[in-house]
Amino acid sequence: MPFKTSDAPGKTDYPPGTHVLLDFWGARGLQDVAFIEAAMRGAAEACGATVLETRLHQFGAGGGITGVALLAESHISIHTWPETGYAALDIFLCGACRAEDAIEPLKTSFRPSHATVATVERGRRY
Repeated sequence: MPFKTSDAPGKTDYPPGTHVLLDFWGARGLQDVAFIEAAMRGAAEACGATVLETRLHQFGAGGGITGVALLAESHISIHTWPETGYAALDIFLCGACRAEDAIEPLKTSFRPSHATVATVERGRRY
């Protein structure tokens, strides 16, 4: 059964949002906080999402980075392992914004040698 927005007449059921999971291997920029922030902001812009705040933390000089772009429509998050060239990204968007529209801008920024994409419609009972 899909997510129930309201029991009010005229309202329809719909999933609250789409969650895209990206795995990037052989990616660039995984130790660069400014680069990652710009990539996340560019992805949000490509979706028409509004960035409320970004927060990124680097684990020591040259270490991995974990962070989130808080969006009015939900979030984009990242966790990087530069020692292996791997990054895990999540894009969860609600409303009119399409999470899928962030995929290509992120691929263009990080230039992974290999990427996998999984998409989940959140709020559905399976």
